[in-house]
Amino acid sequence: MTDRVLLSANRRNFDACVQLAQVRGLGIEVMAFAFPDTLDGDWHELTEHYRPILKQVPGAITMHGPFMDMAPGSPDAHINQVCIERYQHAIQIGAALEVEKVVFHANFIAPIHTSAYRSGWHERNLNFWQPLAEYAGREGVLVTVENMWEFDPDIIGDLVKQINHPYLKVCLDVGHAHLYGEVPFVRWLNALEPVLAHVHMNNNDGKLDLHQPLDRGVLDYGTLVAAVRELRTSPTITLEMDDINFFLSSLPYFDLPG
Repeated sequence: MTDRVLLSANRRNFDACVQLAQVRGLGIEVMAFAFPDTLDGDWHELTEHYRPILKQVPGAITMHGPFMDMAPGSPDAHINQVCIERYQHAIQIGAALEVEKVVFHANFIAPIHTSAYRSGWHERNLNFWQPLAEYAGREGVLVTVENMWEFDPDIIGDLVKQINHPYLKVCLDVGHAHLYGEVPFVRWLNALEPVLAHVHMNNNDGKLDLHQPLDRGVLDYGTLVAAVRELRTSPTITLEMDDINFFLSSLPYFDLPG
């Protein structure tokens, strides 16, 4: 069984990513709509520009939604409404591009390491993600919730499992789990496997979220890719890095078409 690998394509490297995807049978994760300057700017023109190009990509198409300063489930109703509008807008763009999945961050504030914050966050986010999943279902786009600052997998995992909606799953970012997690990686895999639909991979120095190629950093991706490959949910995998040479040095870790 071949791995379903995608390349993280931003506005600068988009054409090069599409060319490499066509040659190697890969997919594309569209990054441009993760940023407010695009969402408040030329998003419509860019969507129309990307649409015919993405149809020529042989692999899966996903999209990263807005993440900077997003606080889903905020106790501030005004902030929460901004997140709803931003996420719904991204889902609409994803539907227009016919993507399989859109990735959003949960953005749990990890330094508030108290049971009261965690339980309150959980309850507020039940009310946030349930209607968003229903909205995504109507648009035909799967939403995946990515770990960032979360220190254990159950923060997101318990939320998604309780909502139990077919259009709401999890995106596991391997680098984030290593940098900010407080439990072994196998615990992340075991806890999230039932709801895991997508994975972000890159390497780092153990201190900063550097988005380096898989062969440059402290993470042993020979072992990690094998572990992800064993998952019954067979998640798609995005190489979340920028430089085309980083992709080229990372691809040998995977079983690809051809």
